[in-house]
Amino acid sequence: MKKIALAFLVILVLASFAPLAFAAKPTVNTITAGQVFYSPSHYLHGQAIPTGFDAYGYNYQGHMFCGSYFNSYAGGAGFPAWDGDDAAYLAANPGAASHWAWPYRDVQLKMKWNDEWISNVDYTGDHLLERHYGYAAYQGSGAWLTNHQSGEGWVYFTKIVAAPSDANKVGGMWFAANGVEIGPAIWGEFATIESVYNEQGSEYHGIEYLSPFKAGFGAYFP
Repeated sequence: MKKIALAFLVILVLASFAPLAFAAKPTVNTITAGQVFYSPSHYLHGQAIPTGFDAYGYNYQGHMFCGSYFNSYAGGAGFPAWDGDDAAYLAANPGAASHWAWPYRDVQLKMKWNDEWISNVDYTGDHLLERHYGYAAYQGSGAWLTNHQSGEGWVYFTKIVAAPSDANKVGGMWFAANGVEIGPAIWGEFATIESVYNEQGSEYHGIEYLSPFKAGFGAYFP
């Protein structure tokens, strides 16, 4: 009986070390592996997004942009990157002159964003970058963006967030569930929570707007 009992105990011990079944990790397509491409509406559609900065100034892997304000919109509008030569560029792309961002081509723009704004991977298998992944829309996703513009003698900085899921938009202004003002609405689902403008030789200096609700990104995470 002792041998049988001992053998049964050994079986129980070995069973306790049996491998556990884990859910398979979702397959993702990445920029570093060359598996993520520009969208169909982009000038570079079908091409793999590079790991560093592209010709326009986007570094999707690093969640940032640095370049001409016009170039931040040019690719999505179907134009090649502007290289600074107006005459040559317009000769090859005359339609660019009527784009609303063309007058701001000399403005330098720096942007940073989080995964919820634009992710640097593809989870769904369409080989395109994800936006507000896991959420039906941007509102409530916790997406944020910083926008830093500069020109001759002036600088402008702003913070933009996706409005919380329980926020309400009234008359072009987002309000929190408790009724406190979040900030001016922009791009539909977003709110400006801070803006700063400084211009040399003028009275324009300092904070233009600061959200009475919260000016930090952490308050808007779901």
